[in-house]
Amino acid sequence: MESRSATPLIGVVDDDASILRALRRLLGSAGFGVRTFASGEELLACEHLTTIDCLVLDVQLGGLSGFELQERLGEALLPIPIIFITAHDDPPMRERARRAGAADYLRKPFDDQLLIDAIERALNVS
Repeated sequence: MESRSATPLIGVVDDDASILRALRRLLGSAGFGVRTFASGEELLACEHLTTIDCLVLDVQLGGLSGFELQERLGEALLPIPIIFITAHDDPPMRERARRAGAADYLRKPFDDQLLIDAIERALNVS
């Protein structure tokens, strides 16, 4: 297992470029390192995947869904805490995220501080 750096690295996966830009700025200003990915496939191809301390993951992506990506990470034995984000919320989706062990589940649009707090909680648990 790689040692965690003093600055936690947060991976953000969303197929909306404006969300990626906004979250990169927000999380960077909160003191986190940030890597953004436009798809689950792009994240899985990242050679530094094991250095990511927490994922902010959109549920609905082109290609692999957020849930499918989480399953692939689990199969690869990469226990990265995941905070799911979605604009298309419904009770079955919330339940699926809960059963899958999500660190948190936030509906877009969400308050900036709510996301930062969720990441800090996820990092403290992992």
